[in-house]
Amino acid sequence: MDFANLQLSLSNIMPEISVALFLMLIVGYDLIFNEDKKLIPYIAILGLIVTGFFILAQMGVVDSAFPVTSNNTGGMVAVDPFASFFKVVIILSSIIVILFSISSREINSIYKRSGEYYALMFGMILGMILMVSAVDLVLIYLSVELLSLSSYVLAGFTKLRERNSEASLKYIIYGSAASGIMLFGISVLYGLTGATNLHEINEILQSTQINIFTLSFAVILIFVGLGFKLSAVPFHFWTPDVYEGAPISITAFLSVASKAAALAVLIRFVRTTFVGYIGTDGFWDLIQVFDWQTLLIVISLFTMTLGNLTALWQKNLKRIFAYSSIAHAGYLLLGLVVLSDTGIFASMMYLLAYMLMNLGAFYVVMVIADNSGSESIDDINGLGFTAPFLAVPMTIFLVSLAGIPPTFGFIAKLNLFIAVIDANLMSVVVIALLNVVVSVYYYSRILKHMYFNKVDDRTPQITLNTFDKTIILVLAVLIVYFGVFTSSVFEFVRNSISFF
Repeated sequence: MDFANLQLSLSNIMPEISVALFLMLIVGYDLIFNEDKKLIPYIAILGLIVTGFFILAQMGVVDSAFPVTSNNTGGMVAVDPFASFFKVVIILSSIIVILFSISSREINSIYKRSGEYYALMFGMILGMILMVSAVDLVLIYLSVELLSLSSYVLAGFTKLRERNSEASLKYIIYGSAASGIMLFGISVLYGLTGATNLHEINEILQSTQINIFTLSFAVILIFVGLGFKLSAVPFHFWTPDVYEGAPISITAFLSVASKAAALAVLIRFVRTTFVGYIGTDGFWDLIQVFDWQTLLIVISLFTMTLGNLTALWQKNLKRIFAYSSIAHAGYLLLGLVVLSDTGIFASMMYLLAYMLMNLGAFYVVMVIADNSGSESIDDINGLGFTAPFLAVPMTIFLVSLAGIPPTFGFIAKLNLFIAVIDANLMSVVVIALLNVVVSVYYYSRILKHMYFNKVDDRTPQITLNTFDKTIILVLAVLIVYFGVFTSSVFEFVRNSISFF
């Protein structure tokens, strides 16, 4: 690579460079000002804002960085509106989670180690924004590992209870197994094609006879690694225990940002590697080497069904939302099932709604846990009367998660089901709708405890500060606003469906 190409490549990865520089700044500040950690979260927020400006500057760009092909037509990193969209979601999620952390008693209890906490969080962010841009199997694996290694530590970072260490241990055991399986799949695919760049693999699959059985074996192994990050069934076993044991701020982060990154990698992997051409109607014509639609339908339906059914009898709020998160992974995959640009649009819309409503719900759970020391559903008995400023936004978050109008969650689910209907997958829509009905039941259980159960000794006396009130109110208002005024979001997402 000549100097001009190197300079262009570096300019195309400015968001990644920004995150890496601020990661080093946080580490440096933590080392120099060993006793004063108060500014670290604000340095982190500043870093994310600066990174956000670099991402927005790239919103209309379609290019690549670090070419690996002989004619320099493809690179290891894609710079396109699709990647920029997911980077925006990751940065917004990260800012909200840092605001979580500033307010969280769990995180404040480890004040002396907060520098390490935010440095590890930036390690996760760097891994995720590399994931959504990666178009090379080697870089995909390295970025997944960067995300994973940071999140393993953060899952058990507070060490306040035994379950913190248990969460971290289970996460690293399951994660290591999934990572090893994924790497084996990548090695098999490389052995078949002699390439790691997704564009090159696509050309080889179209022009060369490949052993279908071996290729299918490799693809399934790679899917295991991505399915683990998505919490898709049957790779979900870690999710409830890790979500319950990890600090609530990290649980929220894993449930949104990590899923977003995994979804982006999976969409790009399918679209770039296996699509022969895209029809005028936006539907993808896949190279006939692997039946992606059947696999995705089975995984999507099993994921949403198991997540919703298992959530029915949970009594811990974090476990309820953990299984809810598994179910929503199924809905996110539903858009990819369609194998069209319309389906991807629906999944991306759903991700935006999921980010706001899930982070909002976890923020309320964090406030309740900070005041009660517990996350039991019985701790919210009568919350609608003792803390209405907390209960009303929580109601909005739950209604949106269930997909009831006039919320952003309803608009997102509606678009998702319309996309599946357009693909003539009526049986899939029916099963998904039945799952929505099931989810309404367990979200209603939480509402019942808040409004119909009597206040008892377990109900905590909650005092909300202005900081918490503002964040919760902003998230609730945005969910209602985008549920009514959707044109701006529609336009933003539609303009983001452009790939390198």
